[in-house]
Amino acid sequence: MPTKQEIVDLLDRLNEVPAAQLEDQRLDFKEWDRRSYKDSAGKILEAVICMANGGGGTVVVGVNDKKVGRKDAILGVPADLDVNLLKRSIYDGSDPKLTPTIEELAVSEGTGRLIVLQVHAGMPPYTDTKGNGKIRVGKDCQPLTGSMRRQAMAGTGETDITAIEVPGRIGELVSAAGMERLRSIAAREQAPAELLRKSDADLLGSIRLIRRGQLTRGGLLLVGKEEAIAEEFAGYAWIYLHMKTDTAYDERADGRDCIAIALQRIVDRIMPHNTLTTIQQGLFHFEFRTYPEIALREALLNAFCHADYRIPGPIQLKQSHDRLEIGNPGGLIGGVSPANILRHDPVSRNPLLVNALTALRLVNRSNLGVRRMYEAMLQEGKETPVIRDEGDAVRVVFLASEFSVPFRTFVAEEANRSHWLSVEDLLVIQYLLRHGDIDLPTAAEICQQHEREAREGLRRLDSKYGILENHGRGKDATWRLRAEVERRLTSDTSPTRSRQAQLEAAISTILRTLRSRHEKGEPGLSNADIRQLTSLDREQVKYVMRKIKKDGMAESEGRGGATRWRFVASV
Repeated sequence: MPTKQEIVDLLDRLNEVPAAQLEDQRLDFKEWDRRSYKDSAGKILEAVICMANGGGGTVVVGVNDKKVGRKDAILGVPADLDVNLLKRSIYDGSDPKLTPTIEELAVSEGTGRLIVLQVHAGMPPYTDTKGNGKIRVGKDCQPLTGSMRRQAMAGTGETDITAIEVPGRIGELVSAAGMERLRSIAAREQAPAELLRKSDADLLGSIRLIRRGQLTRGGLLLVGKEEAIAEEFAGYAWIYLHMKTDTAYDERADGRDCIAIALQRIVDRIMPHNTLTTIQQGLFHFEFRTYPEIALREALLNAFCHADYRIPGPIQLKQSHDRLEIGNPGGLIGGVSPANILRHDPVSRNPLLVNALTALRLVNRSNLGVRRMYEAMLQEGKETPVIRDEGDAVRVVFLASEFSVPFRTFVAEEANRSHWLSVEDLLVIQYLLRHGDIDLPTAAEICQQHEREAREGLRRLDSKYGILENHGRGKDATWRLRAEVERRLTSDTSPTRSRQAQLEAAISTILRTLRSRHEKGEPGLSNADIRQLTSLDREQVKYVMRKIKKDGMAESEGRGGATRWRFVASV
């Protein structure tokens, strides 16, 4: 693909020939239609899809390809065009998702601004979300028919960039230090001993990183020499920053080492700042770090395994006093999103690399990595990782939340009773500690489940494990922690605290029910209804309803036994 300087040089030729004569298989010029953002964005999406299906290339936007003379040909793009929004529209509009690199190019003509989209060769065929697509053939974009789709797949040779073979002698490409580090990591994860005893070439061949006598790009990334990696992956790197403030760092490390070495170098930087604390309570002796090591390992392996190595950009880590961020180039693929990542079938951007690491037991092909991250944090009473899909990057954020001895004790005690708490169970219990009660739609949302699955989980925690108790019926049903369970989880045996938590949970339930009935045009609730819904006694109901009324969230009609409460819609 041409560099920005090469494009600048080409623009000078517009004084002699139209841009159409400068186009080829890897270069396309497009004019921006200033009358309609939607139409222009649609044309750019079509051009990007076309280029991606043709093996990648460059789209220069803001040039009329028929005019001769820079002044007439270079029209530019609007000064207020947000390239991040354009990138997002390309990402949302393509299937599979495309994330071209977008650069701005200053010119003296037109609006003074062109944009350059570098479209990386990927895994065709690509279409828009309606199934329409084109493919670049020479200077033209042709309809992506069935036969053309097969040709697109065959033309790339591989749909997995890590499966491409690297020319050269294996011994000159592979790092001896990388191989020994890989063996060490794999041995720690109890990979088969007979596999690790093999020679370098035989080991790599056994995990299919050598094909037809050549090392693959996946093998190069995993155990290759720095200079060889730089030849194949010019943009590959990793960067670690220890942040002193939001904008300043006091420690930095970076490198272009193979994955096997990079993992250890990164961990060596993180761990001195990953505080170790020892706590003893009763029979339990806890030694924990701010960020559990298993969660860190899974996040780091995910970053290297699922990075899009076609996009120039580093694996980036930022650590500060209150968080650790791990990011990699390339957004989520195959329908995976932060809202379904716990339960979606595994999707690999780099299948050959992932399969090799699976054979060494460093990763699991059953999509357990994210669940292990969640579980490691939840079992210690900490916040779950925050996973962000930023279109052309994925970022995992660990918050430095406090370790909860009561919660970890509770998990251990339940396990001793053969109550094995799943990630979903832990999510529900953590939610209840913060919010008091939970309804079925909320449980399904936070557990990324269908409501029927969430209902079964709630019932198990209620009737089988005795952790929750159910209040209400049908759509108004809610669940909350049993009082004795809440005391175990908070290490607070004070009746005052328990009673206050009960009242706060009751207020939440009452307001949710009143709002729901108001929205459906149904009558409000009587005091008897509220007692049945919340398990409060008469005096407690009087107390909470006075508080709700004082806060302006509900009002009463009638007196005595005929009193009914309704939701105040203006709040």
